[in-house]
Amino acid sequence: MTSSSSWDRYSKHLCVVDSLGLMLDASKMRFSDAWLASMQAPLTKAFDAMDALEKGAVANPDEGRRVGHYWLRAPELAPPEDAAAIRAALTQVKTFAKSVHSGAIQSPAGKRFTQVLLVGIGGSALGPQLATDALGEATDPMTVHFFDNTDPDGFDRVFARLGARLAETLVVVISKSGGTKETRNGMVEAQAAFTRAGLDFSKHAVSVTGAGSELDKASQGWLARFPMWDWVGGRTSELSAVGLLPAALQGIDIDAMLEGARLADVATRTRDLATNPAALMALMWHHATNGRGQKDLVVLPYKDRLLLMSRYLQQLVMESLGKEKDLSGAVVHQGLAVYGNKGSTDQHAYVQQLRDGVPNFFMLFIEVLKDRAATGMEVEPRVTSGDYLLGFLLGTRAALDESGRESMTLTVPEVSAKILGALIAVFERAVGLYASLINVNAYHQPGVEAGKKAATAVLALQQKVLDAVDATPRTAADVASRAGSADIETAFKLLSHLAANGRLSRAPGARRVDDRFSR
Repeated sequence: MTSSSSWDRYSKHLCVVDSLGLMLDASKMRFSDAWLASMQAPLTKAFDAMDALEKGAVANPDEGRRVGHYWLRAPELAPPEDAAAIRAALTQVKTFAKSVHSGAIQSPAGKRFTQVLLVGIGGSALGPQLATDALGEATDPMTVHFFDNTDPDGFDRVFARLGARLAETLVVVISKSGGTKETRNGMVEAQAAFTRAGLDFSKHAVSVTGAGSELDKASQGWLARFPMWDWVGGRTSELSAVGLLPAALQGIDIDAMLEGARLADVATRTRDLATNPAALMALMWHHATNGRGQKDLVVLPYKDRLLLMSRYLQQLVMESLGKEKDLSGAVVHQGLAVYGNKGSTDQHAYVQQLRDGVPNFFMLFIEVLKDRAATGMEVEPRVTSGDYLLGFLLGTRAALDESGRESMTLTVPEVSAKILGALIAVFERAVGLYASLINVNAYHQPGVEAGKKAATAVLALQQKVLDAVDATPRTAADVASRAGSADIETAFKLLSHLAANGRLSRAPGARRVDDRFSR
């Protein structure tokens, strides 16, 4: 392609949102005008579905619930009772954060809270982690730490970092149902740590949960409780109290986040591809993967502050789109795999394969125009470090294009609360539109629930295994038999784990699988 024709295609397919200074360049995706025209009818249907969603249609029929995360930044679009709840929750978040910062709310020891320990998993942690990392500053009034797993060593590492500052730590426990085991375990571990330190956990803790949930009941007497609603899914909850509370405590401008998302929603409701980056992105996903997830999406932000963007998008995209069945019940095994890290770091890692290896992907570059708060210093005559960063982005983009690898480039003016809110909203709507294009339900997660049920079964077997172990050394096969289970492999894994943690004894056998376990 000549420079002239490349410029013409760039000019033709550059989507611009003036209100945000945001641009999406799709010119290096090798679609034809005929293909684009053929997608107009499916896209119109997707827009209609999105309109119905925002008007309160039941979009999650297997759970019988609406999907209203778009209302969080435009409560006037919500039913009156939900609009009132959204506004009340936002006021509660702001008032609470202000009281913590001023010292009006402090620890029983009279210490001002300087640390936040967020206990959550999935969407209850990924969104807050993204915001904390992207927008954090050395001058923030509070530092946020995370329990986002049920890894005991992970808990211990956070406790070690907090040290004596545990007395200055506010704990935010987030779970819609209160039954999520990873979050429950984190809460129990935190309670124990506070007790060991002679601190009253209830005077250091707040919850974000659904009304009447297990956590709602458990958090009676805590400093505060904030709402979660059944019409906000975990992976789209960053602009609810789930994300706004830790952000406000950290000192992030949550009004700016909401405004950015609102402006992005306004832009992405339009049916004009020249100004709707979410619609253009959804179409490019469809083009690159044949609407079947046949290629992976590599997200490469050229900005340290956006390091966690690909991790955040993994859940948003893959949990939303990775479905066995479509809306008609047909088995389709849909999805779109997402991975990435950051540029230019990955030019020294996996870009070699992207350039010369298996062409099983397409790219999304994220470009940030503003390098730093201060004027950039020159590392060479008339060249700054930021100039190099842009050079590496454009160079990698050109090298991939020369090798027939497709890419989009999403450009934003800076990393700010407003822009982060906008990015979240753009990707949320791209997922919703693409789900309509491929006819899947983006708002449930039966596979996740299946995994939880399987884990429950494993832990039930562990109880039987423990009952079956006595002072006589026995193999996993013997223990499984005594436990009434034919699943010797799982029994062996459980026994190995228990022995590694000093809860059982292990005697070596002729082979590892012949090891014997006893009390």
